[in-house]
Amino acid sequence: MGEALIEAYKAFEKGEVPIGAIIVHEGEIISRAHNLRETTQDPTAHAEILALKDAAKLLGGWRVVHSSLYVTLEPCPMCAGALVMARLDRLVYGAKDKKAGAVESLMNIVQFPALNHQLDVVSGIREKECSDILKQFFRLLRNKSE
Repeated sequence: MGEALIEAYKAFEKGEVPIGAIIVHEGEIISRAHNLRETTQDPTAHAEILALKDAAKLLGGWRVVHSSLYVTLEPCPMCAGALVMARLDRLVYGAKDKKAGAVESLMNIVQFPALNHQLDVVSGIREKECSDILKQFFRLLRNKSE
């Protein structure tokens, strides 16, 4: 999760919502990313999606099996669905997302029994650090607009 937090800080420095993600394949980090929605003006440029795309390219196919995604915030519905479709083995995340979380907070897409694939989930890893960077970012944003 420390590496995902490093990515979140990169996003913070760019004025992006500070969410970072890494993908570990067979014990080795194969991709890393952070949010780039504002930079790219792309609504799909979430850290998880960008990390998945890089991992799939590196592995030579859309199946990102034998892999875990570490992300600082609980994935949204789009990202949770992409994790299922990519056939990742495991999701590890830090802070819950009470407004858009699609793993635990609002729904659970990654373990929905009607889908043909489910992920193992570990939550709350370095939760305070993952939450604090988001709180700091939005506090600064509010202060700028006042």
